[in-house]
Formats: sequence, C-alpha cells, structure tokens
Amino acid sequence: MPAAPEAPVLPRLAVSVIMLRRDADDPVVFIQNRAHTMDFAAGMVVFPGGRVDGKDYVTARKPELSRVAERHASAWQKSAISDGGARSTREMSAILLAAALREVEEETGASLTAGELTPWANWVTPSGMPKRFDTYFYLTQPAPSLDPRHQTTEASSSHWSSVRSILTEADDGALQLMPPTRHLLEELVGLDPDDKQFRSGRPIEPVWAMLPGRPVL
Repeated sequence: MPAAPEAPVLPRLAVSVIMLRRDADDPVVFIQNRAHTMDFAAGMVVFPGGRVDGKDYVTARKPELSRVAERHASAWQKSAISDGGARSTREMSAILLAAALREVEEETGASLTAGELTPWANWVTPSGMPKRFDTYFYLTQPAPSLDPRHQTTEASSSHWSSVRSILTEADDGALQLMPPTRHLLEELVGLDPDDKQFRSGRPIEPVWAMLPGRPVL
C-alpha cells in the first residue's frame, strides 16, 4: 500500500521586534546572532522574538494590552490571525502584544510598553518546510535610556548595529540574513525617521515566503 501522505505542518504563531535608533542619519537596530546549535535559523542574524507561549494568552487579558490591541486589529486585518477563527482579530492582537513584550524582556532585559510597539510586517514560512512560523513583526523606537543587552542562550551575541553595515556584511558573506530580515532592513534604510508610519503603522500585506529569492506576496 502507498504510504499515507504526511499531514501539512501548520505555522506556529511567532513575534519579532525591531528596536530602532538613529545615529545621525544612519538607522541602528538591536540584533542577535543566533547560536549555531539552534535547530531553526542557526547562525542567522535576527531581531529579538520567538514563539507565542501559553502564558501570553493569559497576559493578553490585561486592560492596557486590550486597549492597544483595539488599534492594532486594523493593521492585522489581512493577516492569518484574521481568518475567522474562534478568537477575534483584536483578541489575537493582544496575544501577539503580550508575546512581543515578554520575548523582548526575556531576551534583552528591556521593558517596553504595548503602546511603544507598531505593527510592521507579517511573514509566513511556505508550506513544505519542516518548521513553519506565522511571524508578526513590530517596530519600536525606544527611549535612549532603554538599555537592551545580551541575555539569551539562543544567540551567541546581541548588540546594536548599523543597518547599512549589516547589509554590507551580508553582501560580503560575513553574516547570514533570512529573507524577511534582509527585506525589513532594506526598508529601514530608505525610511524617513519622521515618517508617520513609524508611529501610526502602515497597511500590512502578509508575505507567504521565507525562502531565499523573491518574496511571494
């Protein structure tokens, strides 16, 4: 008998937070160099973040998250969390916020507030991959007093770095970037720091690919 087809791998909810600063006209971001021992994105340069955890569903009930999630729901209206599931997009937005705040604090020691996070992008690992993630990216411009640091075992180092230098090193083969990371970094180079998008967000279309090459929209 032919083997039964394997069930498709469903993408897991995940979040990633782009912490942005400006050094003169040069955008600077807080990045992590993933440990080579990791089973996903080993050796890659990434932003702080990770999978949504069960505790995030509880934290999401806090009023301060619910209020911000009300605003974020419209940004995520075309994303996978708006597929008509049991929870509303507003409820899912609160869960994503809870996960983003938790991951940043766990991995960098920095305490952000929900109001400091702006929905920025949604990328989904394509079908056929052994591990899949439905990842929600946030942008934040934290206060200069905020001092994120390296405190995660999932990365070998964490630090602030110029966006242009990251892209140059990637072009030279000195470091590796996943397609979403590279795409988002390239966007930051050309964006005006006074652009209202940095605070109010922008229309978000899910990108259904994380493979090398051109994104699949």
